[in-house]
Amino acid sequence: MTDRIPLKRALISVSDKTGLIDFARALSARGVELLSTGGTAKTLREAGLTVRDVADVTGFPEMMDGRVKTLHPAVHGGLLALRDSEEHMAAATSHGIGMIDLLVVNLYPFEETVAKGASYEDCIENIDIGGPAMIRAASKNHAFVTVVVDVQDYAAVLAELDANDDTTRYAFRQRQAQIAYARTAAYDAAVSNWMAGAIGEDMPRRRAFAGTLAQGLRYGENPHQAAGFYKDGSDRPGVATARQWQGKELSYNNINDTDAAFELVAEFDPAAGPAVAIIKHANPCGVARGASAIEAYRRAYDCDRTSAFGGIVALNTALDADTARAITEIFTEVVIAPEASDEAREIFAAKKNLRLLTTGGLPDAGAAGLAFRQVAGGFLVQGRDNGRILRSDLKVVTQRQPSEAELNDLLFAWTVAKHVKSNAIVYARDLATVGIGAGQMSRVDSTRIGKRKSEDMAEVLGLDQALTIGSSVASDAFFPFADGVEALAAAGAKAVIQPGGSMRDAEVIAAADRLGLAMVFTGQRHFRH
Repeated sequence: MTDRIPLKRALISVSDKTGLIDFARALSARGVELLSTGGTAKTLREAGLTVRDVADVTGFPEMMDGRVKTLHPAVHGGLLALRDSEEHMAAATSHGIGMIDLLVVNLYPFEETVAKGASYEDCIENIDIGGPAMIRAASKNHAFVTVVVDVQDYAAVLAELDANDDTTRYAFRQRQAQIAYARTAAYDAAVSNWMAGAIGEDMPRRRAFAGTLAQGLRYGENPHQAAGFYKDGSDRPGVATARQWQGKELSYNNINDTDAAFELVAEFDPAAGPAVAIIKHANPCGVARGASAIEAYRRAYDCDRTSAFGGIVALNTALDADTARAITEIFTEVVIAPEASDEAREIFAAKKNLRLLTTGGLPDAGAAGLAFRQVAGGFLVQGRDNGRILRSDLKVVTQRQPSEAELNDLLFAWTVAKHVKSNAIVYARDLATVGIGAGQMSRVDSTRIGKRKSEDMAEVLGLDQALTIGSSVASDAFFPFADGVEALAAAGAKAVIQPGGSMRDAEVIAAADRLGLAMVFTGQRHFRH
């Protein structure tokens, strides 16, 4: 195997013409012969470059609306032939097959076509066949062939040629082959996942996921763990599509927590007023609605000021100057919002370590999608938890009916509980959380933790009773025993929302009646592990 391979002949066939002419000119200036197809050849000729059509090489014209043009031994033989094999080179000579040293291909824009909501037929037509076949061939033969599938690698190829007397090194070709295989894998994943959805196959026999590296991270959850942030190509507003205005690079934990915060706050329609969520370690420590963004922030902050320190703040409306000033009163890691005013950005500019992200919109909390998690030997796949409950879905199961204010708080608390780690208990009053218990092995423990936190905050605020007095409470899953409801009553709660469905529902309902609580069932669970 030869380490350095000169580039004498290149085949270029691209959908994305960005940077094409400059790159092709640079190759031609180095004496590289250019082969091309269809629109790419036309673009190069119009730029004054000498190009040979692949049809001249194969002896066959492009046909069947361009579906057949590069699937030919004259192309694949030139990509796959081992230059150090006498047998391969003799066969190439015998059949008039010229070698191809550089393949430059980017694929039909299938992902973009799907994202535009194109018809099934249009999506099928944008599945590339010849491109992936050539890419795989060139990548397999990277001992002799350089392959380029991304526009951003044009400069790297030219730099490699400049540094190595118009040759490419084996290590460089290896790297390019890995990039190419990852591209075809991602492409095939996009096609297979789209088709599964198109035909209603929720859980296909094989499932593949792919992403493009957006950011190399210093480390993962802990310093000894390598990590990176990959984007899946969707345009769903969130941390992956956000613009970062200032601050240090986001860490692994920042990204995870910021996503949790923004997904939660997106549950609240901005048309109904501002909402703010403060997140710590992927759990909310305060969520509230308000007449203004600053009121919502203050009320969310007053749920658990201790945990809010060093947290993530998410807004469902634009960040204004007053709210920005309030947020800077304590140390905050990240703020994410659909927009931010010029004055708000100026206020944050004084806090150089504070990251500010804007997304241009909110994700649709009710949209379908997939969530997956790795386990030993495989991964779990499920639909996103996009479940929502309306008033009409609620079933009152106790003698006491909840008041209008309690119903509002119950639905608010239920929405927040969806984003709290199980076992989740959320106390709310006047559309603000006043106590949250998360991630406990026992639902009763979560109930008690939420109460204790409310007592701590009452002391901070100079109040003489726990914030949970008079509150409404959401439980993400049913109460298996009456003791959970008894603990809520002891915390001062007056109304409860829960899925129902326990074998002991009758005992739980009887306890609620005995304690004077109103209770409603949703028939829907929100486990979040």
